[in-house]
Amino acid sequence: MTTTKTLRLVFLNGAGKQGSWSLPALDNLEEPVVVAAMKAITQANIFAKRGVDLYQTPKAAEYIERTVTGIFGNHAD
Repeated sequence: MTTTKTLRLVFLNGAGKQGSWSLPALDNLEEPVVVAAMKAITQANIFAKRGVDLYQTPKAAEYIERTVTGIFGNHAD
Protein backbone atom coordinates (compact mmCIF):
# COMPACT_ATOMS: atom_id res chain seq x y z
CA MET A 1 0.00 0.00 0.00
CA THR A 2 1.30 3.43 -0.96
CA THR A 3 -0.14 6.71 0.27
CA THR A 4 0.70 10.06 -1.25
CA LYS A 5 -0.36 13.47 -0.06
CA THR A 6 -0.73 16.58 -2.19
CA LEU A 7 -1.67 20.15 -1.47
CA ARG A 8 -4.34 21.52 -3.79
CA LEU A 9 -4.58 25.29 -4.13
CA VAL A 10 -7.86 26.50 -5.60
CA PHE A 11 -8.13 29.87 -7.34
CA LEU A 12 -10.63 31.83 -9.37
CA ASN A 13 -9.28 32.98 -12.71
CA GLY A 14 -9.84 36.31 -14.42
CA ALA A 15 -13.07 34.99 -15.97
CA GLY A 16 -14.43 33.91 -12.56
CA LYS A 17 -13.92 30.20 -13.23
CA GLN A 18 -12.27 27.86 -10.77
CA GLY A 19 -8.86 26.36 -11.38
CA SER A 20 -6.39 24.55 -9.16
CA TRP A 21 -2.74 23.86 -8.72
CA SER A 22 -1.59 20.63 -7.02
CA LEU A 23 1.87 20.06 -5.61
CA PRO A 24 3.61 17.67 -3.22
CA ALA A 25 2.38 18.48 0.26
CA LEU A 26 4.35 19.96 3.09
CA ASP A 27 2.76 18.73 6.30
CA ASN A 28 1.19 20.96 8.90
CA LEU A 29 1.00 24.19 6.94
CA GLU A 30 -1.16 26.70 8.75
CA GLU A 31 -3.76 28.86 7.04
CA PRO A 32 -1.84 32.17 7.21
CA VAL A 33 1.19 30.59 5.51
CA VAL A 34 -0.89 29.06 2.73
CA VAL A 35 -2.92 32.23 2.18
CA ALA A 36 0.27 34.31 1.99
CA ALA A 37 1.77 31.91 -0.58
CA MET A 38 -1.41 31.98 -2.66
CA LYS A 39 -1.48 35.78 -2.57
CA ALA A 40 2.14 35.85 -3.73
CA ILE A 41 1.20 33.63 -6.67
CA THR A 42 -1.66 35.92 -7.65
CA GLN A 43 0.43 39.08 -7.24
CA ALA A 44 3.19 37.68 -9.45
CA ASN A 45 0.69 37.86 -12.31
CA ILE A 46 2.75 35.54 -14.52
CA PHE A 47 0.22 32.81 -15.32
CA ALA A 48 -2.15 33.63 -18.18
CA LYS A 49 -3.82 31.78 -21.02
CA ARG A 50 -5.50 33.55 -23.93
CA GLY A 51 -5.38 36.83 -22.04
CA VAL A 52 -7.04 35.49 -18.88
CA ASP A 53 -5.13 35.44 -15.58
CA LEU A 54 -5.23 31.82 -14.42
CA TYR A 55 -4.67 32.41 -10.71
CA GLN A 56 -6.31 35.72 -9.86
CA THR A 57 -8.11 35.15 -6.55
CA PRO A 58 -7.28 32.60 -3.81
CA LYS A 59 -10.39 30.54 -3.00
CA ALA A 60 -9.39 27.46 -0.96
CA ALA A 61 -6.61 25.03 -0.07
CA GLU A 62 -6.85 21.40 0.91
CA TYR A 63 -4.76 18.32 1.48
CA ILE A 64 -5.63 15.32 -0.68
CA GLU A 65 -4.47 11.85 0.34
CA ARG A 66 -4.40 9.03 -2.20
CA THR A 67 -3.90 5.41 -1.21
CA VAL A 68 -3.02 2.73 -3.75
CA THR A 69 -3.35 -0.87 -2.62
CA GLY A 70 -1.84 -3.46 -4.93
CA ILE A 71 -3.53 -6.79 -5.54
CA PHE A 72 -0.62 -8.55 -7.25
CA GLY A 73 2.58 -7.76 -9.10
CA ASN A 74 4.55 -4.57 -9.04
CA HIS A 75 3.11 -1.90 -11.30
CA ALA A 76 6.28 0.23 -10.98
CA ASP A 77 8.29 -2.27 -13.06
